[in-house]
Amino acid sequence: MAESVATSRAGPPLKWAGGKRWQVPHVSPYWKEVGGRRLVEPFAGGLAVALGLMPERALLNDVNPHLINFYTWLKRGLVVAESFENDEKAYYLNRSRFNRLLETGEGSSAEAAGLFYYLNRTGYNGLCRFNRSGEFNVPFGRYRIINYRYDFTDYASVFANWEFTTVSFRELVLDPEDFVYADPPYDVEFTAYSKGGFGWEDQEATARWLARHRGPVILSNQATERIMTLYESLGFKTVKFDAPRNISCTGDRSPAPEVLATRNL
Repeated sequence: MAESVATSRAGPPLKWAGGKRWQVPHVSPYWKEVGGRRLVEPFAGGLAVALGLMPERALLNDVNPHLINFYTWLKRGLVVAESFENDEKAYYLNRSRFNRLLETGEGSSAEAAGLFYYLNRTGYNGLCRFNRSGEFNVPFGRYRIINYRYDFTDYASVFANWEFTTVSFRELVLDPEDFVYADPPYDVEFTAYSKGGFGWEDQEATARWLARHRGPVILSNQATERIMTLYESLGFKTVKFDAPRNISCTGDRSPAPEVLATRNL
């Protein structure tokens, strides 16, 4: 039986390293104060915040085209016909199959979307990692039990007025009243989430871009010394939290200091 919309709201469809579900209670009061606006996420990731806030309108962007392809098919009402196996041999066969689809230009297909979901749920620690050739290379995850989902039709109504794009944040056009929640790749050594990485110049560009936005902004990051200095120098108000994080390829989930930086709120 398919999950209800209410269940979908509580549980994003992917196992996402560094997911932001824990931040929803902190972001929600700001959202409720200025409700009715379009939610914009330049770095959409696992959609924990969007599904927690449930805006009527949203622009959800991510540079990972495979992630956005999956969400696009969910918006269409994806149903996966094949059965998935929590098995090492099956995992590597399906990983090779997914990479062949990318190589032959079929990365935007429903089949690629289904395989992306399977690899995400079955691979190590919910990581999404590609090598320099653009091949998905996350190893088998070795979970004891995985409850796979095959029918995603409930998401079609949830996503009906949500727009999904896959461009650089620099290419996004914001309306003055947009409520922006931005969660860029964190200021840590491991930033190989997308081909080309995300360096300090990108961190600075993100913060300066959002500092110019006239509407409400919430910016999340690891609370490194240089991040705190950058955000505060641009007039953001900052609050620190300790939260469990996957901040490296080792899967370390020890508490790490994080920051929520706000403007126009």
